[in-house]
Amino acid sequence: MTNTCDKLIYDEMSEQIIEAVEKLTLSENAHNISVRKILKYLGITNRVFYNRFHNIEEVLDIISERSVLKIRGSLKFHFNEELDFFEQIMDEVEKTLIISYETRMNFAHYVFENDSITDSNYQWWIEEIKKILNYAIGKGYVKKVDTDMTSYAIWCFIRGFNTDAIGRKLSLDEAIKRYRYGFKFILDGLKN
Repeated sequence: MTNTCDKLIYDEMSEQIIEAVEKLTLSENAHNISVRKILKYLGITNRVFYNRFHNIEEVLDIISERSVLKIRGSLKFHFNEELDFFEQIMDEVEKTLIISYETRMNFAHYVFENDSITDSNYQWWIEEIKKILNYAIGKGYVKKVDTDMTSYAIWCFIRGFNTDAIGRKLSLDEAIKRYRYGFKFILDGLKN
């Protein structure tokens, strides 16, 4: 059933539906969430849902986008010249890993699947990584590298690592320990 008019309502009920989907993903995989489950969970009708959203994927996309923006917002690019550059990079990527876990393991898998097919998110990450690389090259911290290729490799490592750690349900402590071990090799290879 789809909405007969293109104007959807956005109100407090819309947020309640989004929150309900987020809660439901705590107990089951995001791909198993259906409109019927949301209706039952909230005690609402089809009409209430479809006046606000076209389908469940639209709700999941909103949650996914919010999660991606939260992860993006966690990054900082103001490096303290008195601290070790590489340790600061390690800490920033670790913070991204922690936020990924905070978006809940079941839903985070959906987020990672979606952001891999979203060209705008891919481009955003590549550009942000290139900014860090260009900063590090300019400061002499890392050797001159092809920033396009290196940014892509770093993006793949971080995404792949997060997806695997979350998919295998590693504890956050274990994931951080393994991330720091593996990412150190990448950073060591970049050092000038």
